[in-house]
Amino acid sequence: MSATLAPQTTPVRSLTPPRRRTRVLALPEARWALAALVAFLLGLALDLGGAPVWAYGIPYAVAYVTGGWEPALEGLRALREKTLDVDLLMIVAALGAAGIGQVLDGALLIVIFATSGALEALATARTADSVRGLLDLAPATATRVRADGTEETVPTADLAVGDVLLIRPGERIGADGTVLDGTSEADQATITGEPLPVVKRPGDEVFAGTLNGTGSLRVRVDRDPADSVIARIVTLVEEASRTKAPTQLFIEKIEQRYAVGVVAATLAVFAVPLAFGENLTEALLRAMTFMIVASPCAVVLATMPPLLSAIANAGRHGVLVKSAVAMERLGEVDATALDKTGTLTEGTPEVTAARPLPGSGLDEDRLLALAAAAEHPSEHPLARAVVAAARARDLPIATAQEFTATPGEGVTATVDGRRITVGRPKDAVHTEDPGRGSLPGDRGPGSGDPRGATVVTVTRDGVPVGTLALTDRLRPDAAATTAELTALTGTAPVLLTGDNAHTAARVAEATGLTDVRAELLPEDKVKAVRALQESGRKVLFVGDGVNDAPALAAAHSGIAMGRAGSDLALETADAVIVRDELATVPAVVRLSRAARRLVVQNLVIAGTFITVLVVWDLAGHLPLPLGVAGHEGSTVLVGLNGLRLLRESAWRSGSAQAGRG
Repeated sequence: MSATLAPQTTPVRSLTPPRRRTRVLALPEARWALAALVAFLLGLALDLGGAPVWAYGIPYAVAYVTGGWEPALEGLRALREKTLDVDLLMIVAALGAAGIGQVLDGALLIVIFATSGALEALATARTADSVRGLLDLAPATATRVRADGTEETVPTADLAVGDVLLIRPGERIGADGTVLDGTSEADQATITGEPLPVVKRPGDEVFAGTLNGTGSLRVRVDRDPADSVIARIVTLVEEASRTKAPTQLFIEKIEQRYAVGVVAATLAVFAVPLAFGENLTEALLRAMTFMIVASPCAVVLATMPPLLSAIANAGRHGVLVKSAVAMERLGEVDATALDKTGTLTEGTPEVTAARPLPGSGLDEDRLLALAAAAEHPSEHPLARAVVAAARARDLPIATAQEFTATPGEGVTATVDGRRITVGRPKDAVHTEDPGRGSLPGDRGPGSGDPRGATVVTVTRDGVPVGTLALTDRLRPDAAATTAELTALTGTAPVLLTGDNAHTAARVAEATGLTDVRAELLPEDKVKAVRALQESGRKVLFVGDGVNDAPALAAAHSGIAMGRAGSDLALETADAVIVRDELATVPAVVRLSRAARRLVVQNLVIAGTFITVLVVWDLAGHLPLPLGVAGHEGSTVLVGLNGLRLLRESAWRSGSAQAGRG
């Protein structure tokens, strides 16, 4: 990857890692699962079509082999380590079903488990790709200044604390450090979430992987590259992902105990009657019947159809939930934390007020047109916002001559023979300037309190003629969403942002939030999320940037905004809002809760059937056809019950309540 980019041509979010996604069919698990599914569907079609046994038996056998060889191999390896997992039990149950003529049941069980394994492998590979891609944000090389003033190009991995780097316009910064000399702007949205470039002067901190603007900087390296903020983000994501392992270990223990119990019980059901003189065939038939009715097919289907139906329903409405586990966890949340830039706001500035000064002879439209003409050649986000505002009013934009841009100050150009400057006046106090300067205390018509706004001045031939106020636009459904999340969880969401306190306060006031935590680095967001969870809450975090990825991973559940979201945020999150419709957040939480209720219903149904059939088989004589009918009947029943969430009304119920929020 190139270490430099052409100056003034890189958009704000250009630091998003390149997409290096693992292709689905590149995974062996996915190829075997697909082969098993195709073979199963072919066999099912031939079976239902009345084909002879050998005709549909061959595809079923292929499904058994392609979908079952890997879990069978893993199960045998586990046996060598004196453990028994549920995958091996499923293989034994499938073979047992085939042994007594229920080939279809066994093949279906094989396909379910093969597909589940493939999805898990794909999710793991995608996340690993994205974490590795994050490291591409930092350049491979940097320009180091020697003690004698000469320059050398060195790998960033060889940089040491105290080294001095030369950062040219358009280059990515190679290490975390402090500006020694120069003035420029840095796009650090990937680190802090700030939507606009931040002016950097001597004494200011800069971060590895962020993009330098049009000025030249000399930076002293303050952290080893392995300890940079970007590197710590990677570490935080990996650590937070590992914190979910204890739950997985608990599930594996339950699975192992269940598998051992069923195998032991099956052997006992076969051996005990045989020892008391029962016919070998009868004892074997009773044991195989027990294996069938005790197999967890109904339990598997009790859980998956409601969750998969909810996933499909959410997908139709622009919410991609990545797995059944993710869908289930969404319904457990009882607290929410929200990012600001790109989540509650759209992440792009807009002109909210234009104020001509008395005596300038300008009205709002003429002031805006004049500023747009001067800003038109610039690629700065504020410049694009000014030009967009003028075009929205259909104002004529004159051609600018002699255009110049000064980092941290603004632009100057000749428009219709007059020298026009847009930016920070030299005598203004620098307060909350995110890169272009502000005028403290300025108020434009209709702008209200200017706190949190970027206010620039427009001068003509050196004389101020007006001011423009620009803010990051709030999403139209932000206030309703925060209100609904408050109703869902019983507590108002917490606002976590890397942006400045004034801007955060403005957004919080507009959305009804009271707990606001601003100027946070990624690790600070993680600490805030973990603090909430240590107090006993299950936190849903909603964000969009690379800087949000650690918090997305640390939270009980994470949702990423899809359109502007970074690759790492999209891969780390449990769900993605494809169309950035914030109101779908409470709707999908409600849908998840409905799915969890159906899961409980199905588990009760499946457990009741298994218990009754097992007791019948042990205490009496359960005919094999009746055992299969009861087992398959419970499977069909819980499957149909779970499919209820495919209905449009299931989503409308959640979104309607969200709308009333």
